[in-house]
Amino acid sequence: MQTRIGILTGGGDCPGLNAVIRAVVKTAAQRGWQTIGILGGFEGLLSPVRTRPLDYHEMDGLLFVGGTILGTSNKGHFAAKTGHGETRRIPEAVLDEACHNFKQLGLRALVVVGGDGSLSIAQQLFEHGMPVVGVPKTIDNDIEATEVTFGFDSAVHCATDALDRLRTTAASHDRVMVLEVMGRYAGWIAVHAGIAGGGDVILIPEIPFRYESICEKIADRERAGKKFTLVVVAEGARPEGGTFSTVGPAEANREARLGGIGSIVAAEIQKRTGKETRVCVLGHLQRGGAPTSFDRFLCTRFGAHAVRLVEEERYGCMAAYRPPEIVAVKISDAVGRLRTVPCDGELIRIGRALGISFGN
Repeated sequence: MQTRIGILTGGGDCPGLNAVIRAVVKTAAQRGWQTIGILGGFEGLLSPVRTRPLDYHEMDGLLFVGGTILGTSNKGHFAAKTGHGETRRIPEAVLDEACHNFKQLGLRALVVVGGDGSLSIAQQLFEHGMPVVGVPKTIDNDIEATEVTFGFDSAVHCATDALDRLRTTAASHDRVMVLEVMGRYAGWIAVHAGIAGGGDVILIPEIPFRYESICEKIADRERAGKKFTLVVVAEGARPEGGTFSTVGPAEANREARLGGIGSIVAAEIQKRTGKETRVCVLGHLQRGGAPTSFDRFLCTRFGAHAVRLVEEERYGCMAAYRPPEIVAVKISDAVGRLRTVPCDGELIRIGRALGISFGN
C-alpha cells in the first residue's frame, strides 16, 4: 500500500504557506508517497472529514502564490490560545475524534504548518498518540526554537515599502505619520521595518512607552529643521501602566483581537504637539500577497526537511532554522515561550545609536 502523509495549515495565513505545501508534496513524491491535504486547518480532521489529494503536477506555479490552497482557521474546537495568549487544553473528545479520523485516512504522519498556537495543538495531538511533525510559521517571528520563521521577511518587506511611501507624503505636508504594524507580543516587524524604512520612533510590546518621550523626539526633529516624523507602532505596544488596545468584544475560543493603538497614539501626538498627524494601519496587507525570495527559499527547505523527519520517524519534532542549517527541534521546546525582542539587544542598541526613540 502506498505511503500517505497528511498536511494542514493552521492559524493566521501568511505568504509562503503554499510554498511549504509544494515542497512537502514534491519531496514526498520523490519517495513514492502520496500527500493528502486537510482542509480548513485542524477542523478538517473532525467529522465529516474534509480532505483533498495533492497531486505532484498541481504544484507547478504554487511557489509564489500567497495564502493557502488548503484553507486555515484560528478559532473553533482546536483553539489552543485564547484571550491574551493563554494556553488551553483541547478537550479529550476532540483529540480522540481527530486521532480516529487520522487513522481512518490511513496516514503515516501529519505535517502541521503553523505558529505557536497551531504547534501547541500539534504537541497535544502528538501526546495523544498521533505521529506529527511541525513547520514553524508566523509573520511575528516569535517562535523561540528557530532563528526566523517564514512569512516574517515578507511582512517586513510590506511594512518597509509602506514607510517609504509614507515618508514622501509626510515630508510634503510636514506631518507626523503613524504606521501600525502587526506584532501581538513581539515587536520584530516594527523594529526591522522601522530601522530599514528610516522610522524616527518605534513602539513595541517589549518596551512600554511614554507620550512625553515621543513628543520630545518630535520636538527635537523640529528644532533640527525636520518638520515631519515617522512613527512605527506594533499592534501590541502599550503605554507605561496601560494595557492592550483591542478591537471588538472578546470571543470564546479565540485570542483577543488587538488593534487601534495606532489611532490612539496619533490622536495623543496631535493633541500634545499640535502637529497634523495621520495614521495608517497595514493590517492584513502584511499577510497577503506573494512571499519574498528569502521566504520562498526558507519554505522550500522547511517543507523538504519535514518530509525527512517523517521518513526518519522523528515525530514530535519540527524543522527549525539555525543558520546556516535546517535542524530538528522538539515541538515542546518551541511552544509556550515566545521569542521577543531583547530590550538591551543589538537591534535596540543600533536603533538608539541612529537616534531612534523607543518611547522610553
